[in-house]
Amino acid sequence: MKKSEYADDYPDKTLYLPGPTEVREDVIEAMAEPMFGHRMDRMTDLYTTIVEDTKDFLDTEEDVIVLTASGTEFWEATTLNLVEDRMLVPTSGAFSERQANVAERLGKGVDRIEYEWGEAVKPEDVRAALEERDYDVVGMVMNETSTGVRNPVEAIGDVVAEYPDTLFVVDAISCLGGDRIDIEGHGIDCIFTSTQKAFAMPPGLAVCTVSEAAYDREVAAESASWYGGFQRSLDYYDRKGQTHSTPAIPLMLAYRKQMKHMLEEGHAARDARHREMAEYTRDWAEEHFGLFPEAGYESRTVTCVENTAGIDVAATIDAVSEEYDFVFSNGYGDIGEETFRIGHMGEHTVESVKALTDAIEDVADL
Repeated sequence: MKKSEYADDYPDKTLYLPGPTEVREDVIEAMAEPMFGHRMDRMTDLYTTIVEDTKDFLDTEEDVIVLTASGTEFWEATTLNLVEDRMLVPTSGAFSERQANVAERLGKGVDRIEYEWGEAVKPEDVRAALEERDYDVVGMVMNETSTGVRNPVEAIGDVVAEYPDTLFVVDAISCLGGDRIDIEGHGIDCIFTSTQKAFAMPPGLAVCTVSEAAYDREVAAESASWYGGFQRSLDYYDRKGQTHSTPAIPLMLAYRKQMKHMLEEGHAARDARHREMAEYTRDWAEEHFGLFPEAGYESRTVTCVENTAGIDVAATIDAVSEEYDFVFSNGYGDIGEETFRIGHMGEHTVESVKALTDAIEDVADL
């Protein structure tokens, strides 16, 4: 690959992707504050603010880690910290399959409950697997970005809670912050996300909640993740109010600003706004195309549209980008031309999503 020189003359595009998404101007501007040391009191003020504000927003008493990383880091960290022998991973799309693959690459035993892409995980299947074998962890994707499926995490968490030696780990990378969930109420030991999705912040930070049981499991283990270790991160926070390793300070300044916006809106109102956007997008998709996910299990942040109208997806994406400066996404992997995806998360509204769907109608002559 030869060098392509980065220039500053690119047209601005409005993002309707499964992530990253649009970021408020004042959140972007917050990153431009003068630099300071990550062991100064100013860093303690910054980090304790974003951690405690996150707890308030998520309405949780669980510990929270905000780490300079992609959310992918917590696939590795939760596996290394909590799985001694074997974990159960229901797979129903690209990202749940990747979660299982990560665990296998880390040397852990993995049993899958396999579903066709577009299908949702069923609580009764998880129960049947837990009856057959002991697992250290059930790990699953809440919002399968590749298929637009929202798995019934609440019901599955209630099942896992009946097996106290099994912890429940949830990848909510493409939905947390736009899809409200009662973390303690459904026995979730760790739930994690990336900031560039429904949090509507710049990429580069990962957020994870940690239950007391998860913390204790890691402390008792013979080995754990170094960078994403719960004990290392949380003990340092308790002592110093800071991160154990050098953080991306500008991103945390942006996080502080955006989390204040999220708290002002309120979690319930933010959840309701995302539900309204999802309902509008689904109605539009069913009018002109079809829906790929199993009925009743549609995502609240990403709609995966089945291309029943037979449009040229790649050409439509390019034309909408060129003519309207809006960017949405093709389908993922093997369903790339059969589907396309619209991200309706973060700071979008029904009105802004309608601007995109109007543009698609115009370009595709629907």
